Amino acid sequence: MVTFELFVRPAILKMMGKENLAKPTIEAVLEDSVVNSDGRRILARAVVKERDGKYFARLTGPQGSGILTSMSLANGLVIIPEDKARMEAGNVVRVMMLDWSEE
Repeated sequence: MVTFELFVRPAILKMMGKENLAKPTIEAVLEDSVVNSDGRRILARAVVKERDGKYFARLTGPQGSGILTSMSLANGLVIIPEDKARMEAGNVVRVMMLDWSEE
């Protein structure tokens, strides 16, 4: 799913003549801590909801590549940069919204 959103969907949109290829990103308050143990960028599946004019992102559970439940529940990908070893609940993070149109 993540590979499709990052590489395949933009390629298809480009072939269709679209100019805006990237999914929208927002800022959201992280509701779960995320550990980045190996120094890679993390794209963690999450459910994003709006409350009181703010967005909040809660992880969908275990993030293994074979866990289909967490993929099917997610409407966003929380982006944890390579240089962050840990993001605590309450931190503001960038989230790529999967269910919002590119336009």
